[in-house]
Amino acid sequence: MRGTYGPDQPYTEIAARSLALWAKYERRWKRQFLHRSGVLWMASGRGDAFERGSAKMLKSAKIPFRELSSQQMRRRWPQINFEGIERGIFEPECGYLDARASCQHVVDAFVAAGGQYKQVAVASEEPEDTPLRSLRLSDRSQLRADKYVFACGPWMGKLFPQAVGQLVKATKQDVFFFGPPAGDNRFSEQQLPVWADHRGHFRYGIPGSDRRGFKIADDTRGPDFDPTCGERLVSPETLKDAREYVAFRFPAMKGAPLIETRVCQYEQTLDGGFIVDRHPKSEDLWLLGGGSGHGFKHGPAVGEMMARLILRDGSPDALWRLDRFQNNSPQAFTEQHRGDPL
Repeated sequence: MRGTYGPDQPYTEIAARSLALWAKYERRWKRQFLHRSGVLWMASGRGDAFERGSAKMLKSAKIPFRELSSQQMRRRWPQINFEGIERGIFEPECGYLDARASCQHVVDAFVAAGGQYKQVAVASEEPEDTPLRSLRLSDRSQLRADKYVFACGPWMGKLFPQAVGQLVKATKQDVFFFGPPAGDNRFSEQQLPVWADHRGHFRYGIPGSDRRGFKIADDTRGPDFDPTCGERLVSPETLKDAREYVAFRFPAMKGAPLIETRVCQYEQTLDGGFIVDRHPKSEDLWLLGGGSGHGFKHGPAVGEMMARLILRDGSPDALWRLDRFQNNSPQAFTEQHRGDPL
């Protein structure tokens, strides 16, 4: 959960709204989802337009932050090797989210309020061929509604090959959890913030909690991945890279045992931005997705925006519409956003 996004973008403002909504729902449900250990953004200082632009946007959105020198960071977090890092941005009220637990709690609250939750699949062959009047589901039932919202993550392109298709691609992202030295609490969330290293590859990590070890991942978009049938096995190359990086940036973690791996997927759009739009052939069918590896934290604010659009019969901002891709290509996106930490 961060607001640092560089200059001239909408996401810092959305993050600010989401921070307020996460706090609101935590109070309402008497449950913590956001662990406010802080987020430290590390930068080399060369070509630091991203960081300078971020500071301006954070100030405008009223997200608390501090700009730190390498000397200040060394004093505060001596367990980190700040070689090659000249400055940092620290967001003390941000941190990491319990994604699975918060999703489950939303379902529980929805059902408690009178909603119906069904774990089924859409069985209709082509839900986008004609204006949608009903949906055939895998349990042989029919779903009829005034409005439909498809928030189907990396499966959106497959379900809507005409309207979306290759505009959303699933990429394979390897995630690693290492075990800190026994009895050493310097890598716990009490002693270490969530961190992001914007030097070379964009790497990030979450300090060890009482459930898992020290998390690290490379945000660089991985190879194409089938979210349904793909094998959830990390590659030896990404593991080697993670080990070498951990040993360099966190010296006391050198040789730390690997205790867990995960293969996640990003639902990557051509420009890294979200999709919030009506289907071109059906006014009552809405498409919501394209999180592109940075969407979950914005869930409360994006959900609020989606509900407002439906209830008020609104029109989405041009920033989120499908027609913005008409003049873009995958090659242009790759060159424009190579290594960009969205």
